[in-house]
Amino acid sequence: MKTLIKHSFTIAAISILLLSCRVGKNYQRPELVMPAQFADTTTSFADTSSIADIPWTEFFSDTTLKGLISKGIQYNQDLLIAVKRLEIAQRQARQAKLLQLPDVNLQVTGQYSRPSDNSLNGLSTQSFLKKSHVENYNAAVSLSWEADIWGKIKGRKEIALTQYLQTTEALKAVQTQLVSEIAQGFFNLLMLDKQLEIAKQNLALNDSFLTATKLLKDAGNVTGLAVQQAESQKQATALLIPSLEQDIALQENALQMLTGQLPGKLARQTSLTALTLRDNLNTGLPVSMVSRRPDVRSDELALVIANTRVGIAQAEMYPSLNITASGGLESFKASNWFNIPGSLFGLAAGSILQPVFRKGALKTQFEVSKLEREQAVIKFRQTVLQASTEVANALVQTNKLKEQQIIAASQTDTLKKAVANAQLLFRSDLANYLEVITAQGNALQAELNLAQIQRSRLNAMVELYRALGGGWK
Repeated sequence: MKTLIKHSFTIAAISILLLSCRVGKNYQRPELVMPAQFADTTTSFADTSSIADIPWTEFFSDTTLKGLISKGIQYNQDLLIAVKRLEIAQRQARQAKLLQLPDVNLQVTGQYSRPSDNSLNGLSTQSFLKKSHVENYNAAVSLSWEADIWGKIKGRKEIALTQYLQTTEALKAVQTQLVSEIAQGFFNLLMLDKQLEIAKQNLALNDSFLTATKLLKDAGNVTGLAVQQAESQKQATALLIPSLEQDIALQENALQMLTGQLPGKLARQTSLTALTLRDNLNTGLPVSMVSRRPDVRSDELALVIANTRVGIAQAEMYPSLNITASGGLESFKASNWFNIPGSLFGLAAGSILQPVFRKGALKTQFEVSKLEREQAVIKFRQTVLQASTEVANALVQTNKLKEQQIIAASQTDTLKKAVANAQLLFRSDLANYLEVITAQGNALQAELNLAQIQRSRLNAMVELYRALGGGWK
């Protein structure tokens, strides 16, 4: 038994000496073509701060919106699925920490064999054991261990841990998208509320004009055509109301779904014009976005995994050292099964396996893993390019929509005055009904357009926040 233990330690020592021979290259981030600074931004090179560093609870000020986002993070089904994926990856990562430990099994067997008296086994049993049957009882502990000479097992462990980190980043990406969708849906709902208010106000205005036109017709100052045109204008405005009410209900249901709730009304106390916009939208440096944005980090971790798999595929073509050992109690009689040391037995063995011919499978897998690594590099660069483009687009939108809002607000004021003037001139018979109807239609469209621009500007702000990697903190 002492000799067995000595040989086991000798084999283990040789294995440990070989553990430093790892194949494969360490991961290095590929070169990325990125601008030194985002265009359409006032951020200086010294200022690395970004709005993405602001937690969503501080980035958004409206209490109703923050309540919706909080509810979405707690109950959104897609996010809950992502959380379960993270829990699965966490357990797999814990299990991966044990990959380098040996496999240990305990086996207890009892065997009874009664061969034929006329068979060779029967004659041998009767001749040597003086019995007609054979019994064998065994209780053994077996151990098997593969020496990680080339870093193959360590690579699998690293892959499991990296996949856990990748799942964590994927969870963050789902949350950033969810926060953005809830905020943009809420802003769209407020825009629809505003447009419904505008439509109702203009409907009342159209109704007053229709009444005035009918009185003028009764007085013989206008024709029936004027009344028909005024009524048509009122009907066109009235048609907007059920359409907007429908859109409001659909948007409420969409928000309820995002927050994991059943369809229904959504209480809100704010309005589109009451929301404040951030004037200081720092983007930070483009290179910092790579380490901040979850989907970019996820694709980089996928590249790390692909790189590790290349090393594992290469290690599969090299010799593997396996050590096995077993020991326990064995006896032909149950009565002396646990008779120590007579029933003790032990076995230790070491084997080296070198793949020689596997029909090209190992070499093919190695070449495929290298191609998959190159594919992961391209995917990582593509994600970085897409992220940079999204930030650039959001910056253009925030800047140009601000200019559009200023112009649209001025246009709305002008057209409101034009409507008032047209009505006065119409009553004084200095303007015809078509001029009033045209002024009312233009004013209505301008107000609806202004509300849409205000919504789009808020959405652009949220999109910039998401594109920079904000929303998961």
